[in-house]
Amino acid sequence: MNWEELTQLLTQQHSYILYAFLVVFASLVLDFTQRKVLNRLYVKALTTKRMWDDAIIDALKKPVSLIIWAMGIYLAMEIISEATGAVIFNVGKPLRDTMVIGAIAWFLVRLIQQGERKFIEGEKEVDATTVDAIAKLLKVSVVITSILVVLQTLGFSISGVLAFGGIGGVAVGFAAKDLLANFFGGLTIYLDRPFAVGDWVRSPDRDIEGTVEHIGWRLTRIRTFDKRPLYVPNSTFTTIAVENPSRMLNRRIKETVGIRYDDASKMEAIVGKIKDMIANHPDIDHEKKLIVNFNTFAPSSLDIFIYTFTVTTNWVEFHAVKQDVLLKIIRIIEGEGAEVAFPTSTLHLADKDIFKNLEPGI
Repeated sequence: MNWEELTQLLTQQHSYILYAFLVVFASLVLDFTQRKVLNRLYVKALTTKRMWDDAIIDALKKPVSLIIWAMGIYLAMEIISEATGAVIFNVGKPLRDTMVIGAIAWFLVRLIQQGERKFIEGEKEVDATTVDAIAKLLKVSVVITSILVVLQTLGFSISGVLAFGGIGGVAVGFAAKDLLANFFGGLTIYLDRPFAVGDWVRSPDRDIEGTVEHIGWRLTRIRTFDKRPLYVPNSTFTTIAVENPSRMLNRRIKETVGIRYDDASKMEAIVGKIKDMIANHPDIDHEKKLIVNFNTFAPSSLDIFIYTFTVTTNWVEFHAVKQDVLLKIIRIIEGEGAEVAFPTSTLHLADKDIFKNLEPGI
């Protein structure tokens, strides 16, 4: 038997292997071609001003490959199944449907991720926390829907699954009430938005203070000012008061400066000059309340109450402005020939003639 006869015999008896191989090879070529085409389209889409074209193309790359291979493997299994009659190849159709549904879900999840990134990077006034919350809800919805569709495709009753899920949900709810409390706490944060990623928050009820780094469905990560991560369960934020200094409109200067009782005659001039200085200071918000008054007869000083607000809310800049205001107050007091008071005590001695009648040795 020569080579041509042997090849013809193998072709006649096992032609399905050749056909299956050709299908797999065609899938390989098709996948390679679509990758090249989508890569070129993606490069061109990056040069356009439209936001969604490059996001859609980038999200399509891997899911399209999965669909191509799902169809190729299915056709190859059908060819082999018809030739051999093997029962194992009957799983080809459910496998194909599952892979196609999974590819569509994968595309949608990738598109949501791309859209989230585009919104955060492209929109200056967008709330990153809200975008993150919406993206998470959409991804969860896509995953749950795709799982239900796959179950329906495989012959399972969706109504039965939902009924079982309802009964199981009650049991899981009792067993994981803390987890659910944290989940709904996270949902409350996303809806009410008392703070966002990057905000400085603190709680007067708990020892919580720092910068918000991440808001998850169960935990919120806060970086304290000594650079340690603080993980707070989301349910905590539904029961405590949270202060968000990052959203303050101004920072307040509230100080009491005292001068000596010996300088009482200069009080009116000092108060007037301090008030004029603050009223004309470029870093003070002149639309907010300004109070400069002689306020108290303190034990060792005459106190001047100073109350005003800075334009800046930056913590470092605020202290620089406050320092400048306080130094100018000192210069005003010194310029009037007065002195800043400090705690002192005056000892009054009785008339020295009293001591003449005292007996020696006393």
